[in-house]
Amino acid sequence: MSISTRLKGFLDENQIPYSVMTHATAYTAQSAAAVMQTSAKELAKTVLLWTGEEMILVVLPAPNHVRLDKLAAEVGKPARLATEQEFSSLFPDCELGAMPPFGSLYNLPVYVDESLAADEAIVFNAGTHRDAIRIRYDGFVRLAKPRVCSFAEKG
Repeated sequence: MSISTRLKGFLDENQIPYSVMTHATAYTAQSAAAVMQTSAKELAKTVLLWTGEEMILVVLPAPNHVRLDKLAAEVGKPARLATEQEFSSLFPDCELGAMPPFGSLYNLPVYVDESLAADEAIVFNAGTHRDAIRIRYDGFVRLAKPRVCSFAEKG
């Protein structure tokens, strides 16, 4: 498997410049940053949460953790991590845990931690544990249309 066909089509159709980075298999955002020799804070990880009855996709720097209480306050509903079993069927074109941060591809709202806005570019999983994409942050925002708020805490 290489970069998700759905993701590639989405970026190409919207004329968003990006580069594909292939690396040794890495199952965590921190290890992916290490094998790609990129800054862990530039690597954006995607996390799935339940807020009330709705599943959402949140994007934050790899070394950070989601503060569920802060996110719940932003959303106005209780928040909890979704289990792999709860979200695995939502991403049929991706390896489990390697979802890209574009909720519109999967009918999910996106929330991004404001700390990612400090980076000119972000790197994220491209549907596998061996492929990543580097994209300008402003291109990501234009496509993802995320709600930008503060919910991450340094891990």
